[in-house]
Amino acid sequence: YILDEYGTARRNALVRGFIDALTRGGPGGTPRPIELSSHDPLRYVGDMLAWTHQSTASEKEYAEILLRKLKDWNELQKTIQTLLGYITEGLCRPLRVRLEQVLVSQHEPVTLYKLTNLLKFYETTIKQLLPIECQLVLVLDEVSNLSSKMFLNALNATATRLIEKVDMPTNDLNLSDELRRTLALLRDILETHSTSMIPFESKRIDFQQIVYSIIDPLLQMCSLSAAKLGVIEMAVYLVNCISAIRTTLAVFAFTDEKIEMLEGQIDANTDTLIGEQATYILLRTDLLDAYRVVEKQQQESNDNVTALALKPGMDTVTLKAAMVKFDSYLASPDLYIMPQLKYLTSAVIREKIKKRSVELICAAYTSLYSAIMNSKNNYANPYSIMPHTPEQIVKLLS
Repeated sequence: YILDEYGTARRNALVRGFIDALTRGGPGGTPRPIELSSHDPLRYVGDMLAWTHQSTASEKEYAEILLRKLKDWNELQKTIQTLLGYITEGLCRPLRVRLEQVLVSQHEPVTLYKLTNLLKFYETTIKQLLPIECQLVLVLDEVSNLSSKMFLNALNATATRLIEKVDMPTNDLNLSDELRRTLALLRDILETHSTSMIPFESKRIDFQQIVYSIIDPLLQMCSLSAAKLGVIEMAVYLVNCISAIRTTLAVFAFTDEKIEMLEGQIDANTDTLIGEQATYILLRTDLLDAYRVVEKQQQESNDNVTALALKPGMDTVTLKAAMVKFDSYLASPDLYIMPQLKYLTSAVIREKIKKRSVELICAAYTSLYSAIMNSKNNYANPYSIMPHTPEQIVKLLS
């Protein structure tokens, strides 16, 4: 009977204290009334939950003092937990109403995510003081789940808008304004995620939800945006976009799997540009057709092979003219870079393309050299056509 009366008195006092903290503040107005911060959702929610946590901890201390003479420790803790659950139950309705009012008024994903983390932190903290089945813990759990759902809905709405309105890439093949805005949003969310005080496992699960909700639609938007571009322009644009996404994720935890996937896509588009750059050089030096003829000959059976010198475009005069252009390339290789490569935002990738394409050119030259030096191809003076050995070419271009 005494505990019932005590619980009822403390429950009523706790509710009055909460309402006073909201509307009147502390003695002499310090601290200020919590309601004065209602325009700032994070401060407002944080102050209410901090007051709830502090008051719950105080009520636990009062109960321990009241029941300190109980000798059975397990019975003491059970009694205190039951008592605290009853006392704090009075806070459920006024606290829940205000928390839900804040949530339904928010539409920005970053704010909703910060609120979600705040709610999860205080739910975890307050849960350590109260029985798991008490009403206040259940209310905090429900409001926390509501906040999490509203955040994911806001994030999904952002992702849906990305695909609904796709802009064509600009002439410089750089990131679109929409992509920049979305990456800034993602960065803000992940910075909040990395500094949040929620448990590690919850962080990992949250991260996967966030990343999969926004990265896949971002990649889809980039692909749709690039759909009408040429092969080279598309590859440059996608390398720029995917590199920016990778850079955004790289500084955060739990990103290894997604970064590996993004790097695979960057490498695939980079390989396309390497092949196109090598083809561009061979085309500019009039060696592309000759190289293709040699490749085709290598695939034919020896019985049906026609000597190269007898094939159209493979005569000595034509090949010598092409080698004059190739010598110009050897003298100034930087003049034979595809113009689209200047739009790559990554200097590292640009240099990789230059280096790997040179390796392909050296391999192509080696094939041509071997074929022309082969006596079966009927060139009277092959050294006059290709005076440089493959080793010399590698040395000149290295």
